[in-house]
Amino acid sequence: MFRLNIPLAILLGVCALAVVTARHQARKLFVELQSQEQKGRELDIEWGRLQLEQSTWSMHSRIEQIARGQLRMSVPDLKHIQVIKAADAGSAAPASAAGGRP
Repeated sequence: MFRLNIPLAILLGVCALAVVTARHQARKLFVELQSQEQKGRELDIEWGRLQLEQSTWSMHSRIEQIARGQLRMSVPDLKHIQVIKAADAGSAAPASAAGGRP
């Protein structure tokens, strides 16, 4: 009986150390998980700020203000504007493409 108790006591000690090690590892991983979740929340906040900044920088009034001020651009007179209508796809095809010989 004494011979059986020593290996069981050693096995019990090894299992206890394994449990302690597993619990410690679980706690470390939980702390890491919490820090990564916090970092993810901070990145979400920064993403929202960047989207707001991008929408601010791309406002039409701001672009027009820069075009007029820094680039000295202006809207042309109506007599200098030409409107070109797009040709229909069917009528723009050449006769050779329609299957006929040139």
